[in-house]
Amino acid sequence: MIYDSQYNRLALLGNDVRDVTLFDTTLRDGEQAPGIALSRDDKVRIASALSDLGVDVIEVGFAASGDTERGIIKSIASMGLSSEVCSLARSTKRDIDAVIECDLGYVHTFLATSDIHLRYKLKMTREEVRARAVDAIEYARSHGLKVQFSCEDATRTDLDFLKEMHIAAQDAGASVINVPDTVGVIYPSAMTYLIGELAKVTKVPIAVHCHNDMGLAVANSFAAVAAGARQVHVCVNGLGERTGNAALEEMALGLYANFGIEAVDLSKIGSTSRLVSRITGYPIAYNKPIVGRNAFAHESGIHVHGVLNNAATYEAFRPELVGVDRHIVIGKHSGAHSVKDRLNELKIKFPDEKIPELLAKIKDLAVGGKEIDDAELMVIADHILWKREDGDHVKLEEFAVFTGKGVTATATVTVNIDGKKRTSSNTGNGPVDAAIKAIRCAVNEKITLEEYKLSAITGGSDSLCEVTVVIKGAFDESRLSVGKAYGLDIVATSVDATMEAINKDYNRGMRE
Repeated sequence: MIYDSQYNRLALLGNDVRDVTLFDTTLRDGEQAPGIALSRDDKVRIASALSDLGVDVIEVGFAASGDTERGIIKSIASMGLSSEVCSLARSTKRDIDAVIECDLGYVHTFLATSDIHLRYKLKMTREEVRARAVDAIEYARSHGLKVQFSCEDATRTDLDFLKEMHIAAQDAGASVINVPDTVGVIYPSAMTYLIGELAKVTKVPIAVHCHNDMGLAVANSFAAVAAGARQVHVCVNGLGERTGNAALEEMALGLYANFGIEAVDLSKIGSTSRLVSRITGYPIAYNKPIVGRNAFAHESGIHVHGVLNNAATYEAFRPELVGVDRHIVIGKHSGAHSVKDRLNELKIKFPDEKIPELLAKIKDLAVGGKEIDDAELMVIADHILWKREDGDHVKLEEFAVFTGKGVTATATVTVNIDGKKRTSSNTGNGPVDAAIKAIRCAVNEKITLEEYKLSAITGGSDSLCEVTVVIKGAFDESRLSVGKAYGLDIVATSVDATMEAINKDYNRGMRE
């Protein structure tokens, strides 16, 4: 179900990448995104979903940040999740004690190593940093904790010193050493070089933690994997500080597509992504890879025709692989194939000769970027199928309405009745009332509005509306006539429905 490029396989030929795992930090780094504050229930639900998804490690928070956080971490630790549960800690005994208090068996310690951090944040020498990192790792190990150690700002750290830190950390007992691109500045080829150099001295697995400040978090993570990294830090939906971290869903699918590594249950990616979006309040961007609304949405007629014949023409993989759905969009760029296919799925028998008229109406309504959903497509098709063939004896040539808060709604119309123009203005209780009254004055003062019905086809604010009017006295004073119209604007649609009702009565009168 992956339709990748053959050049990927050629480029990766001989690259024996295996056993890459995902370290999910949605509940720690992800929560540090501005505006996100997760409750106990929120974290429990997300942790449960991540474990069910199958991530290797869940970083559930920062135990030293307070009693509330420790209580939440302790609750998650007691859930018996299939994933390892870990807490972040600074390289201090106090922070590590907070992790121990939470009944965790895994701690992620960190300490900055770049000269800019040493000088302006820590105000420590390299020797002092190395000693503190080693003391913290040894302290955690003496209490039975598994330790992952991070050289914060590793990608701006002097390479020789970074190698010294890796050697010292692994000698002190660290099980994994992480290479954070803390401010997201490294380039993929540079990451390949850096991991290759560190692999020469690092005997334990190397992890990477990439931020997306330059839009390269996922690319840098893959460059690291190809160079020898065996763990990748990720966040669901690419959440995280500033512009976020490497996205779990993109890393998981890329590992599967390029290396055959199924790091998580791919079929659960879509549901996990949606859950995290709902809980955090961070919407999934329409154009987000893998899980965005547009990831499997096709509107262009050429693309839809190709996908309907063979999905591989315009898709990299099948949507069901990651638990999402394909969506054929009916809109401005739709062609006959997509519209006819959708009508067939809706069980609507629609004549081929009327397809051009249907397409023209769809394109007219979708000029502003609106998508036509199934309910709206059915209404448009229905109106075309039952469209009058008699032509209009009464034509609306001009229409304007003036309205606003504290302003009496006023409408002006010009109609053409069998070649004779009439212009009239009137006021009303709102723009619809004013417009219908102006039409009545221009056509026939004896017209009465017997019934008016407005329906939104869907619940959206950009929904098509359908208006039904019943009038009396357009041509025959005793006869009722029904008019229906649909459109995006309530006032204009009401006018169209009224004009249709008037013409129906005129057409009947002309035939009698």
